[in-house]
Amino acid sequence: MNQIAYKLLLLFYLTLFVKLNRKRFVIALSFGILSLILIGNSCSLSYGQDVQGTKFGRVVPKIYPHDLKVEEVFLGLHFPTRMAFVGPDDILVIEKNNGTVSRILNGTISSRPILDVNVATKMDRGMVGIAVLNGLNRTYVFLYFTEADSKDGGKALGNMLYRYELQNDKLIRPKLLLDLPATPGPIHNGGAIVIGPDGNVYLSVGDLHGSCDVNVTRLCHSVKTKTQNYHNGDGVDGRAGILRVTPDGDTVGSGILGNSDPLNKYYAYGIRNSFGLDFDPVTGNLWDTENGPYYGDEINLVKPGFNSGWDKVAGIWKPNGTFNMGDITLKPNNLEDFGGKGKYSAPEFIWSHTTGPTAITFVNTDKLGKQYQNDLLVGDVHNGRLWHFDLNENRTGLSLKGELADKIANYYNETAGIVLGDDFGEITDIKVGPDGYVYVVVYSKQYGEILRIVPADTTPKSPEK
Repeated sequence: MNQIAYKLLLLFYLTLFVKLNRKRFVIALSFGILSLILIGNSCSLSYGQDVQGTKFGRVVPKIYPHDLKVEEVFLGLHFPTRMAFVGPDDILVIEKNNGTVSRILNGTISSRPILDVNVATKMDRGMVGIAVLNGLNRTYVFLYFTEADSKDGGKALGNMLYRYELQNDKLIRPKLLLDLPATPGPIHNGGAIVIGPDGNVYLSVGDLHGSCDVNVTRLCHSVKTKTQNYHNGDGVDGRAGILRVTPDGDTVGSGILGNSDPLNKYYAYGIRNSFGLDFDPVTGNLWDTENGPYYGDEINLVKPGFNSGWDKVAGIWKPNGTFNMGDITLKPNNLEDFGGKGKYSAPEFIWSHTTGPTAITFVNTDKLGKQYQNDLLVGDVHNGRLWHFDLNENRTGLSLKGELADKIANYYNETAGIVLGDDFGEITDIKVGPDGYVYVVVYSKQYGEILRIVPADTTPKSPEK
C-alpha cells in the first residue's frame, strides 16, 4: 500500500511541476512531503522486511530504574519475531522471513535450525508465533505461520497453527490445528500464542486487512465478517479475534459465542490486530495489546466473549477516514453481539498517537524485586520503549494517576512515569524466563537479538555470538 501511494504522489507532483510556476510548485511540494511523512509513519505495526527491521540499527537500551540493568543474551538473529522457553537457558526463537525455529542453549545457537518451513514473507506474513507446552512425557511446540506453496517468499496458502513435538533437537510429527485465511492481507496477521492456565492454546488473529468500510480504509477490500462487527457480514472465518483450542486443536466445550465452527473457537472478537497476549498470574484474566489505525492503540482486559469493537471503534473513537479520529463513542450501539453472548468494553489504556504496542507480559516473579512482581510490561516498535504498569487493587484495570487517570496518553510527556526503558529498538516479544528474569526480543534485519533484564547487582553471563 505504501509503495503505491508513494508512486502516485510522485507522479502527481511531476505533473504539477510541468503545469505550475515555481512558487506554486514549492507550496504544493511542501504538502506532498507532509503526505509522504504521514504515509511513511503509517498506522499500526507491520513486520514487513521493507518497512520494519532497519529503523534503529544496533541498539543500546536504557533502563531507568537504578536497581535494574540490561544484558545481551544472543546477537545475530535475522528478523526474530518471538521466543519460547523449553527450560532454563534453553530458548526456541523464530525468524520471520526464514521460516525457521532455532534453539539457543546456554547462549549458543544450534548449528542449523531445528525446523525450516516455507513461509510467505510480505509485510506481516511469515513465521510469527510460538508457544511451548511441557508435559510429563513430551514437549509440544505450537507454531503460527503463513505457509507458502514452494519456497520462502512464495504464494500464501493460509495462516496455519501447527503443533509439533520436540525430540532430540528436532521438531517432528506436525499436526495442523487451525487452517485460517491469509487474504486479502498481507497485513494484520496477528500471531501471539499463549498457553492459558486451563492448558488450552490461545491465538490472536487480526482482520487480515479485510475491513471494507471506506470510513475506515481508503483501500476497500471485499471481506466483511460478523467478527469485524458487520451485522450482515459473510459469516465467520477465523479472522479478527482471539481463538481458543485444546492442544489437540479441538473446540473447548460448546463455544462461547456459538456452537458452529469456527465461531465456537472464538474467545474474543472485533480485533483489528494484536501482537500481545498474557494471563494475569493472580486472577487468571487474559489481557492483550491491539494496534489501531493512525491512533487508538490499546491495552485490553479480555473476558470470555469480549468484543474489542473494530471496525466500528478504535480506542474510544469512531473511525472517520484512514487518518482521522471521529466522534468519541464510549458505548457503541452498532456492534455484533451474537445474540447477547458478546460484550464490548472500552480499553483499559489508549495511546492516542501511533505507538505500535506488541508483546505484553506479567512479571510473575520477585526476582527483579518485589516492587515489580505481578506488574505488567508492554513493548512497542515505533519508539523502542518498554512500558511498565501497576494494576489496580482488584486487578481489573491499570493504576493510572495524574494526566493518565483518563486512561489516555495524549502526549509523550504524559508518559514518563510508565516508561521503564528506552532505545530497545523494535520489541516483538517479552517473556519471563525460568530463571525469573525478563527477556526481550529485538526485531532487526542485521542486529536481531535477545536481551535480559536483571537486578543491577547480578553478575552477568557471557553472551555467545
